[in-house]
Amino acid sequence: MNAYFEFLLRPRVMYKPGLVRELANEVAGLGVTRAFIVADAGIERAGLLEPVRAGLAGAVDICGVFTDVPANSSVTAVDRAANLAREAGADLIVAVGGGSPIDTAKAIRILLTEGGSILDHQGYNLLNRPLTPMIAIPTTAGTGSEVTAWAIIRDEASGMKLAYSSPFLGPDLAVLDPEMTLGLPARLTAATGMDALTHAIESYVGTNANPITDTLGLQAIDMIMNHLRTATHDGHNLEARGQMLIASCIAGMAFSGGGGSLGVVHALAHSIGGTYEIHHGTANAILLPHGMHFNRTAAPQRLTRIARVMGVDPNGLSDEELIEAGISAVRMLARDCELPQRLRDVGIPREGFEALAETSLGDPAIFTNPRPVNELDGMAILEAAW
Repeated sequence: MNAYFEFLLRPRVMYKPGLVRELANEVAGLGVTRAFIVADAGIERAGLLEPVRAGLAGAVDICGVFTDVPANSSVTAVDRAANLAREAGADLIVAVGGGSPIDTAKAIRILLTEGGSILDHQGYNLLNRPLTPMIAIPTTAGTGSEVTAWAIIRDEASGMKLAYSSPFLGPDLAVLDPEMTLGLPARLTAATGMDALTHAIESYVGTNANPITDTLGLQAIDMIMNHLRTATHDGHNLEARGQMLIASCIAGMAFSGGGGSLGVVHALAHSIGGTYEIHHGTANAILLPHGMHFNRTAAPQRLTRIARVMGVDPNGLSDEELIEAGISAVRMLARDCELPQRLRDVGIPREGFEALAETSLGDPAIFTNPRPVNELDGMAILEAAW
């Protein structure tokens, strides 16, 4: 364990089926009057904005709705949405959706408070005052963005994913309502769930791990292993949906609250997403077993603990065999949820590996991986996953 650690949790978290219909009770305490909703086109088509509108009625006026958020949140979308929110006089941002709308909303808060373009504010702990109030309502169980102090925004010009982090960046309120996830397609349910599993595993083996993040990470792993299959194949199972939503939130707390402890899997997935716009959770699902295998010599005790939490029977197994059994359990989970197993399955060309590995070395997640990573290591992981 590190001689020093800290743990930060910014937002208030509330859970209840149907909770979005009661938003007025919570908004009243924020001292706001004009809400600007951020979502994507799929959320709007699914009718998920209607219960949010109903929940806000009587507490605030809805001064604007922005639904042009791309699958990977972008600089262009953030700057345009922030201008619209500013012109509308918004004093509350309500994010409805997965990681992209929530990260977009976080970035809008920066611009409403600090001005300029989002490109002007990239970096860590550059924000030194509270931001425009924000409520996050996740409709996926994966990113945990509703409780993190991070935002990832794609710069279309460079093809890179830019990271923003500050204690002030986390939302003021996270509303966990499993009814908002019932319409999520099976493929997205599986992919976002594997993103949450990657958060939990990488936070547990990462160099910023501490007793608090350990507890959260292991709990999330246990919940995901027990409920992701059901949530994927029986999408109207409210219990499984709720358990996954809570697990995703817990995993988000684990990697963000401890100071941002992820690893090589996320670094490479960010690189892949920035270059090829592959869904982040899908990239994580493909890379996670190979990242665990790479880290097996640096964190053997932690990886054996993970295997036990996953339900692997340790009797008669050496530590190395137990780790491999845990890795196999991850592969089996992704396979059972019918996710792609190889980078070639999602159209990633081998000739792009060198550039992907090089880009990943500048990603913040790489610096808390338990084993140092160089460009050749990154290429080897990509090759093994191809």
